[in-house]
Amino acid sequence: MLDIEVCYAQADKQELVRLRLPAGATVEQALQASGLLGKYPEIDLEKNKFGIYAKLAKSDAVLRDRDRVEIYRPLLADPKAVRRQRAAEGKTMKKGAAAD
Repeated sequence: MLDIEVCYAQADKQELVRLRLPAGATVEQALQASGLLGKYPEIDLEKNKFGIYAKLAKSDAVLRDRDRVEIYRPLLADPKAVRRQRAAEGKTMKKGAAAD
């Protein structure tokens, strides 16, 4: 048996579900067993990305004991587009500092 965690973070809260799954279980099986897909209808197996400890993983990836499956939300803004916009406005970012 595998001890697995499935987590989904929203802007205001984080949901963490601990599961015991049989050896050979996949990311998709963990997502289905967690109950988070029914609780949060915005999670779409086709559109959302998933990871295991911050490394992108496909839904058919086989899990190992003590893995944490993470459900990623889509970005609100494209980081490259934001940087281009700042550059066009003449703003600069210093490492570790906020924009002027």
